Amino acid sequence: MDGTPIMEDGFPAARLFNQGYSYTYDDVIFLPHYIDFQRTPCPSPPNSAVALPLPPPASLPPWTPKLRVSEYMTKSLVSLPASYNFEDIAGYLAKDELEFVPLVSDKNDEGEEIVNLVTSDDCERIKGFPKLGLPSLGSDGEFLVGASIGTRESDKERLEHLVKAGINVVVLDSSQGNSSYQIDMIKYAKNMYPNLDVIGGNVVTTYQAQNLIQAGVDGLRVGMGSGSICTTQEVCAVGRGQATAVYKVASVAAQSGVPVIADGGISNSGHIVKALTLGASTVMMGSFLAGSSEAPGTYINQGGRRVKKYRGMGSLEAMMKGSDARYLGDTAKLKIAQGVVGAVADKGSVLKFIPYTMQAAKQGFQDLGASSLQSAHDLLRSGVLRLEVRTGAAQVEGGIHGLVSYEKKSF
Repeated sequence: MDGTPIMEDGFPAARLFNQGYSYTYDDVIFLPHYIDFQRTPCPSPPNSAVALPLPPPASLPPWTPKLRVSEYMTKSLVSLPASYNFEDIAGYLAKDELEFVPLVSDKNDEGEEIVNLVTSDDCERIKGFPKLGLPSLGSDGEFLVGASIGTRESDKERLEHLVKAGINVVVLDSSQGNSSYQIDMIKYAKNMYPNLDVIGGNVVTTYQAQNLIQAGVDGLRVGMGSGSICTTQEVCAVGRGQATAVYKVASVAAQSGVPVIADGGISNSGHIVKALTLGASTVMMGSFLAGSSEAPGTYINQGGRRVKKYRGMGSLEAMMKGSDARYLGDTAKLKIAQGVVGAVADKGSVLKFIPYTMQAAKQGFQDLGASSLQSAHDLLRSGVLRLEVRTGAAQVEGGIHGLVSYEKKSF
């Protein structure tokens, strides 16, 4: 050795995110690390969510006052006990060539109760995509169900009815979660229903996060103005780059064992890898899924493209439908929009592009040398995993460039 100092690549996250800059996902890049594990499925944390595919709305004939609903109802509807397993249900549907069958609980004083509905499409989906896994289930074997409420006094009654209905988690929906209203609601919910998980937010700073954690919150949503249809940072001059926000909040939340949801700013699988590695336990996506066949809304043709309407919760249109309480504007005479209404391109079924996205994310973790999500968090916080800030030219270079034309087919 000639005494020349060893040059290090990049910066540890603690140094990069404490320089006074607000970074987005596109602003930063991880440097590849050493791979020392066999190729195995990347396990998810126990608190991460699994997407539940929703069936399309039933197709009904044109309404006419001369016909009764009973004329379209199925007579002597066949049902199966809720205790039947998937193989039995699938075999029953195939044998009798049925499109669906309701599952009912045991008889009680009020008779049988429908607890689920299995369709032939469900059976084909599970058979064709077994790696997608099963829906999120609670300890009682039932579906995990969440609901959203505000922070007004009237929401306490709503919460009571939701708990009676059997929800597992409640989300306190607010664009700025660090308020006395939300802190009081967190304390109320945890005091009245100690077994109910409460997710607070949205927050983007450690100060905001600490206040909600001290109030007893079980999870945090991180993001303010980073969504594709959100204009909060432009209108209110408040917010934070999502990469910085996720890292900062997750760093303080991890000390209390509180998981973090990265809400907003996700437009590709690389962003998912960055959000999860920076400390999030799961990601929450809007525009990424809005163009799918399963998303609500109808397709329209716009300029020769097949698109679907996508409405921001901060838009005036959404506020007129009740979302103004989320922005503390339900009592204001003049509504201030913090979002827009737009359209997103058709992306097809989630059964096609979600498996691709999952595999792409796994590939990203492999290149980082992380065998699991917890491993990625440990590598980041120990300083082993390094990052750099990308210049504008580096971002251009990192994308498709130098071609006259191209066709981008991801899968």
